[in-house]
Amino acid sequence: MSKKKKNKSSINQVLTQMVLDVFEENGNTPLNYKQVSAKLNVRDPDARTVIHDILEEETFKGILKEPSPGKFQLIELKTFVEGRVDLTNDGSAFIITDDEFESDIYVAPRKLRNALNGDRVKVYVYAKSRGKRKEGEIVDILQRYKMEFTGIVRLSEHYAFLLADDRKMMHDIFIPLGELNGARNGIKAVAEITDWPAGAKNPVGRIKYVLGEQGENDTEMNAILAEYGFPLSFPTEVERESEEIPDAITDEEIASRRDFREVLTFTIDPHDAKDFDDALSFKKLENGNYEVGIHIADVSHYIVPDSELDKEAYERGTSVYLVDRVIPMLPERLSNGLCSLRPNEDKLCFAAVFELDENANIKEQWFGKTVIHSNRRFTYEEVQDVIETQTGDFVEEIIKLNELAYKLRERKFKAGAISFETTEVKFKLDENGKPTGVYVKERKDAHKLIEDFMLLANRKVAEFVSKMGKGKNKYTFVYRVHDSPKPDALNSFAQFAARFGYKINTKSDKEIAKSLNYLMEDVEGKKEQNVLTHLAIRSMAKAIYTTKTTSHYGLAFDHYTHFTSPIRRYPDVMVHRLLFHYLNGGQSANADHYEELCKHSSAMEKKAADAERASVKYKQAEYLKDQVGNNFTGIISGVTEWGMYVEIIENKCEGMIRLRDITDDFYTLDEKNYAIIGQRKKKIYQLGDEVQIRVKNVDLTKKQIDFTLVQD
Repeated sequence: MSKKKKNKSSINQVLTQMVLDVFEENGNTPLNYKQVSAKLNVRDPDARTVIHDILEEETFKGILKEPSPGKFQLIELKTFVEGRVDLTNDGSAFIITDDEFESDIYVAPRKLRNALNGDRVKVYVYAKSRGKRKEGEIVDILQRYKMEFTGIVRLSEHYAFLLADDRKMMHDIFIPLGELNGARNGIKAVAEITDWPAGAKNPVGRIKYVLGEQGENDTEMNAILAEYGFPLSFPTEVERESEEIPDAITDEEIASRRDFREVLTFTIDPHDAKDFDDALSFKKLENGNYEVGIHIADVSHYIVPDSELDKEAYERGTSVYLVDRVIPMLPERLSNGLCSLRPNEDKLCFAAVFELDENANIKEQWFGKTVIHSNRRFTYEEVQDVIETQTGDFVEEIIKLNELAYKLRERKFKAGAISFETTEVKFKLDENGKPTGVYVKERKDAHKLIEDFMLLANRKVAEFVSKMGKGKNKYTFVYRVHDSPKPDALNSFAQFAARFGYKINTKSDKEIAKSLNYLMEDVEGKKEQNVLTHLAIRSMAKAIYTTKTTSHYGLAFDHYTHFTSPIRRYPDVMVHRLLFHYLNGGQSANADHYEELCKHSSAMEKKAADAERASVKYKQAEYLKDQVGNNFTGIISGVTEWGMYVEIIENKCEGMIRLRDITDDFYTLDEKNYAIIGQRKKKIYQLGDEVQIRVKNVDLTKKQIDFTLVQD
């Protein structure tokens, strides 16, 4: 097609869309071509003729109808909807709509209009769709999901392309030679799309920065961060602001706080932790009860709202924990210095302090600003050793805290909380970041001790604010909520669990929780633990941040928030600010404003989790790269129409066996029973089955591991 014809076609598409929009915007009132022309402010006779032709053509297509001679009308009102693009492997897409339609809308590749995965778009939904499936075409891109992509630079004499790592990016990005920014052929880089001319097959971009040689650890980890939109460094202004914060704590500041410097206080963290954002204080009272303080780094004291530091922390939303590094939400001076509750230093905190009796019942509670002086920095391993040997530093206090934590935990599970003990995979890395071994991180009493007191603080802070005001006058707050599972998803899981001999009672939320806890306890250490746990979690709703005061199903708390990690989570900073504001008599904050902040925080939390998973997948692939041809025993962890996922029992690495590689029969997916079935011999491979596999191929760029079955 010539450039002239392409431009004409593009103009006609735009004009057609404008004509159809007239009906949408005017309540689908029947209009003739003169009325449509008038509403578009078109007076030229030739242009009016074009509009008449468009009306006739769209009527022929079945998009418009002619209720009376010369008058036109959309066959269906509400044929334009908005949604998010979910691209498939074949280049087509489904549009996830805002509940306008029961099912997602299918869009063929040629009707995507240069939309990319994740983009928010406006879609025209055809009145006549095939069968039950709604079909449509994208008419406008409302918001790009992302404009930057990581990938490999391919250089030729006259131009270059960036071949994106993202499997759902179907287009190579054209890079003019003047926009290479020093990138060489074969180097890994980040490209930013700058233009996508009408009719052009490929977007045009520039190399924003070079990441390094493909396959190097730093290059690949930074590529993951860039892919998910996390910056690799802090802006100069943010670093400057953090450096200008004074080190010294003034006497006036100490005088304005409750002083815990003479009360026994310590931190418990992983052995490789650098930021300590929570500490416990412990004191036995004269009446026989115990005062336990949960002291949290007072980040909001140092970060002024709307400062560059605050804006950057909000944009990041969270710290990101990759396999070999932490990308902090705050600059190091704050995260590892001023705000970190290091031992033998005076530190500013925001605390929840409780008087507990022997049965961990709360007799008194207090929330406010404190100053502490940590006596000791414990690792989890050290505290576990104290618990198990009944010897060591502060042994009496740690034993008592552990007893109280047990009672809090027991009460929580009695109320209907669910105990999901997933196996967390960790890697042993050499000095170059290459994995030399894989192990599963254990969660023992020391971890649970800290967790239970953090849960107590989070729950009680949320309850405290939720009781402020009544009805419409309730005070705005940031809650962490978790809806109950959807019945269909839960019933599917219950049917699957029954195949392993586990019974899930779905009669009530409490019965669901009780039977899930029995299952989690029973399955611990068994080969099917990971599969069943992940499937159970998938049947649950996702936890989010919101200003709406709904409950947290998984924890069985009526009110819950995140108060205990402001160094690494922005919602905790918001919670600190709101709580301090209300403790000092402030009026309720604007709910709409905080709801928007919550939505952003939930989105960034998901991005961070996706980035963390991508780093694990990369290290799993890197670990198995040297084991191509080796055999392992695995568990089927997922089934799809094109293959089945298998998790190796020994090292928890997951790969795929493609159906085309199983040659003894023709296999198809039985979605309902989580299985693939041979059409002739009826052999069944089902989720949770143990299989023998061989590592066939590893693609580090795609973070992809391929297995084949070792068949009898």
